[in-house]
Amino acid sequence: MAPTETSPFRVVHTVCSHDCPDSCAVLVTVDANGRAVKVQGDPSQPVTQGFLCGKVAKYLDRVYSSQRILYPLKRKAGIAKEPLKRGEEHEAFERVSWDEALSAIAARLQQISDTYGPESILPYSYAGTIGVLGFGSMDRRFFHRLGGSQLDRTICSEAGGQAWNLVYGKKLGTPTEDFKLAKLIVAWGANIHGNNIHLWPMVEQARRNGARLIVIDPYKTRTAALADWHIAIRPGTDAALALGVMHIILREGLEDRAYIDEMTHGFDRLAKRASEYTPERVAAWTGMTAEEIEQLAREYATTKPAALRLNYGVQRSENGGTAVRTIAMLPALTGAWKHRGGGASLSTSGAFAWNKRELERRDLALDSPLGREARTINMSTLGMALTAEQRIGNGTQGVKDGATGDADVLGGGPPVHALFVYNSNPGAVAPNQNAVRRGLARADLFTVVHEQFFNDTTDYADYVLPATTFLEHTDIQGAYGHYFVQLSNQAIEPPGEARSNVWLFGQLAQFMGFTEQCFRDSEEQLIRQALSVGLDGLSKNSGMEHVTLEDLREQGHIPLAFHRDPEGTPFLPYTSGLMQTPSGKIEFDSSALAAQGRDGLPSFTPPSESRWGDGAKRFPLEFLGRKADNYMNSTFANLEGHRKMEARTSQRLEMHPVNARARGIADGDKVRVWNDRGEILLTALVDGSVPEGVVAGRMDWAKFNEGGVNVNALTSDRLTDIGAGATFYSVLVEVAKV
Repeated sequence: MAPTETSPFRVVHTVCSHDCPDSCAVLVTVDANGRAVKVQGDPSQPVTQGFLCGKVAKYLDRVYSSQRILYPLKRKAGIAKEPLKRGEEHEAFERVSWDEALSAIAARLQQISDTYGPESILPYSYAGTIGVLGFGSMDRRFFHRLGGSQLDRTICSEAGGQAWNLVYGKKLGTPTEDFKLAKLIVAWGANIHGNNIHLWPMVEQARRNGARLIVIDPYKTRTAALADWHIAIRPGTDAALALGVMHIILREGLEDRAYIDEMTHGFDRLAKRASEYTPERVAAWTGMTAEEIEQLAREYATTKPAALRLNYGVQRSENGGTAVRTIAMLPALTGAWKHRGGGASLSTSGAFAWNKRELERRDLALDSPLGREARTINMSTLGMALTAEQRIGNGTQGVKDGATGDADVLGGGPPVHALFVYNSNPGAVAPNQNAVRRGLARADLFTVVHEQFFNDTTDYADYVLPATTFLEHTDIQGAYGHYFVQLSNQAIEPPGEARSNVWLFGQLAQFMGFTEQCFRDSEEQLIRQALSVGLDGLSKNSGMEHVTLEDLREQGHIPLAFHRDPEGTPFLPYTSGLMQTPSGKIEFDSSALAAQGRDGLPSFTPPSESRWGDGAKRFPLEFLGRKADNYMNSTFANLEGHRKMEARTSQRLEMHPVNARARGIADGDKVRVWNDRGEILLTALVDGSVPEGVVAGRMDWAKFNEGGVNVNALTSDRLTDIGAGATFYSVLVEVAKV
């Protein structure tokens, strides 16, 4: 909405691009001087419903923070790469122009490519923005053309996403708006009230209409505290519980045989496997009673509609992929997909098939010095990748905690000599933090970081480049929690010389001498490419055929075709047609896993790093390195207003009273938490938030913690069973009073 004769203000439609399923439509009020003065949720967006979460409601504190990086910066000569004291980071850098920075970066990347090969250059990014352009467009083109290593972006959701697709072939789910129709909602590893807040009104409406809310989570989250029944299972035992629930459903004949016969593959073999998981056997693993397992199974199978909200915390253990796969089978076993308001949701992202072929231009790799696509390095093994050469040189090839050795981590290629970080803060969020920091501190590693604020990663950068927020560039966005395509318009000019990912990688490509026209594409051209149908006619989802940039400019958000009339023609996923699986059906017995020589059926094996593993003799406590409710991973952690909202649990180790008493620890005591990978000092918070044998601490920036590390000093680079993701929640520690 433009200014009028009676008002100097204009209202701009944007979309929050932070890593959250809600992807909120945000209305930004801008004054006559071009300054944003207000942000609010768009009341016309059916999921946003006119309100924002506590994090983004204070977003202008972030946009106009005095801590913003405003200009390109170069590390001063002689300044070592090491943790920098909060507030003094500027002293390690000097301001340079964009031309100077881009010219120097391009020259250094070229030198490294010529000397060690282009695969010695590694990009590192994730979902600091989930806008389609900012997440993966011009940057992908740049690294394909350069011949740089490709990054396997596994750190957050890959294990669960692959596991879901093994069952269903495509990530779809119960529409958020339909949860209000459920009579039972099971939040399995899902802190809806903490990080999926726009689903919460639907949950509350369902409860007003008589629904019950069951939360399955080792930790007493905000959502668990509000539940009708909180089941605090032991970490990493989710697959066992899901198999136990199946056992009861099948023992008592509560399955939907008509749906199973029509829509699924492998039922008879699954039934035989589930028969092994008696309530008594499962109770011994989960910490529940056999009676509780039976109650859960009966309530889930007999309540119609029953909706399951599954979130990604479940998949962050060693057997996390199997856990997600097993839980995902439950609505297929009971036929819950047939009922509006029933089914399940992990992610809706499979509904948005952007034309990635045009956006990412993988074909550019053929014009790189390699003449082929480059190797791929798993981002969850960054510490190993950055220190592989050091270990080989020391005669210590292989890693204590990893699932693979150095040669496998590097894909047989050269060691990493350049790291380009954007949309992420690996110094804080990557597992096995001490290994990551040893790698980042290498004098021979050339590191560029594109960021909005100084953080745990910029401390090690050779160049720091100023990045935009979502108010300061244009993008297009889908969601992994609803079915709307949205346009995020640029609301304000970037402060200082901050620039978007699209601008940065387009310009850097030109400084590298890349002459392809695609590096000059504008944001508008990229958006049109994202919405376009490929030459093969297969690059666009049929549900997006009606979406145009012109309509998005007018409307802001447009539902996918199958969701345009939710009352007249409600969307019921997985109720008809062929699934995108090898059998064309929902797979209880995975054809894809069987083709790899693996067991196609789910089973439960306790994580090796758990109370059942050999390491528990030395480190008997299971540690949950939790995300803070009022940060977005590490985003917002530097802002005072957000830190105040986290004050109760910040820098705390939450303990069960039995475990605290056994160690002579009282509430408020300083404690040391450690294992063979590292240690952290925290303050004990002895409360009822965790079951016996479990402790929890929240992730923060390392530079805010005493000792300059965070909870990832304790996590390993061991990988999940499916998807090779991070195992943040398979961690053993010991705790002692300082």
